Amino acid sequence: MAPIKARNYINGEWLGTAHEFESLNPANRTEIVGTAPASGKVEVDQAVEAAKQAFKTWRELSWVNRAEIIDTFAQLLKRDLGEIAALITRECGKPINEGRADIVEALHMAQYMAGLGRLPIGYAISSEVPAKDAFILKKPKGVIACITPWNFPSAIPLWVILPSVLAGNTVVFKPAEQTPICGHKLMELFHEAGFPAGVINLVHGTGEDCGDPLVKHPDVAGILFTGSRAVGKYIQQVASGDLYKFVATEMGGKNGTIILEDADLDIAVNACILGCFKTTGQRCVSTSRIIVDKKVEAEFTKRFLEKVARIKIGNGLKDEIFMGPLIEAGGVDKWKLHNQKAKDEGAEVLVEGQVLTGGDYDLGNFVSPFIYRMPYRPNTFCLREEAFSPHVAIVPVDGMENAVEVYNDTDYGLSMAVITEDYRKWRWVRDHADYGLGYVNLPSIGAEVHLPFGGVKASGNGNPGAEGIMDAVTHRIAFTVNHAKEIVMAQGLSTIV
Repeated sequence: MAPIKARNYINGEWLGTAHEFESLNPANRTEIVGTAPASGKVEVDQAVEAAKQAFKTWRELSWVNRAEIIDTFAQLLKRDLGEIAALITRECGKPINEGRADIVEALHMAQYMAGLGRLPIGYAISSEVPAKDAFILKKPKGVIACITPWNFPSAIPLWVILPSVLAGNTVVFKPAEQTPICGHKLMELFHEAGFPAGVINLVHGTGEDCGDPLVKHPDVAGILFTGSRAVGKYIQQVASGDLYKFVATEMGGKNGTIILEDADLDIAVNACILGCFKTTGQRCVSTSRIIVDKKVEAEFTKRFLEKVARIKIGNGLKDEIFMGPLIEAGGVDKWKLHNQKAKDEGAEVLVEGQVLTGGDYDLGNFVSPFIYRMPYRPNTFCLREEAFSPHVAIVPVDGMENAVEVYNDTDYGLSMAVITEDYRKWRWVRDHADYGLGYVNLPSIGAEVHLPFGGVKASGNGNPGAEGIMDAVTHRIAFTVNHAKEIVMAQGLSTIV
């Protein structure tokens, strides 16, 4: 398949740059999926200016008008679903069923936003003075920078772009440099759907050359970012210098699945297989700590390892593949580092992960799961830091309260699952664990677009994506109208002088 030539999209025009970079298939590094412009400050300035000018007219449309364009876009996504799913698998490596799930989730977001355009965007509220009407309304903020990761190259961009434009904002979209071709495909569909010039602009490039001038640009009113803790923290620090800039960040997790003594172990094993190894552990919500009651630890571990041994690893375009490659060589190096740290910290290695070689494995970034048992100790690197790979600890604990104590002992707080048949226990865990996404008798992964998606502590600043992002891209304003022939104030102030 010939490489796709991606371009920037600024003010309704497809534009290139003097320099380009390649996007490679992580399952076959000899395949160039496409090339993309290596953009910098000049292109960012052009895109922000286009968005700034388009905001003047885009905000004047009704929510219904804007939603109708999003609905057209949703039909195009549905039309090209199979094509985009295969592109996702080729460019980010995850198996084709996950590629399909990614674009289906993107479609769900588009459908949800299209429907939301006909729902109330504010409400009337009683004033203390009978002759006054009071309203709370949502107004757009302006130009929104959307900086998105490679692991969900269609779903996460739409989590942030579509609420932004539905609310009347305009957007500059910078996809991850690992998946520029997926970003380009989305932009082609935005163009075909009929978004006016300047409403959604696309710039490709690295975080340093393209992302940095975007977050620093004085005309950017808000920044929506999903990625690493270090970069998210940096963006928050940069934005704090401009008092008007709003930032919503989602920054990964050291997620845990808690298995209590009364757990259904079939559910527990399947939840952990999905939570640990889907997307090769490269989800911000992936389980990397299995926190299991000592009373069932031995039986759980036996069943879990038996199922892990059956995982098929390879090129995700094959339907039978469960786990694909890591995204790039740096991901393999990070996986090796975390594995070695676990050994250095006294882990009992249960499954020695390997860099896979031979045949098609030689062409990609393939590794097998690394699984170890480690009794809990505070301040342990491998039990506290995100590995973003198939690197999994089994941590034995004494009961429910100890399980939650262990789960909370990390700077992160994104996703948590608990496996139990006792509603009183899951309720206690729900109320005492630190997380933004909680599940009972389910894996730690899984998102529905009509629910907020985000975390606490180092996992985010409390402004989640998907459904929750609407509050981040609008101002809630108070608007009061006096219908009387005199001014009457709620606090008893008078015009008498």
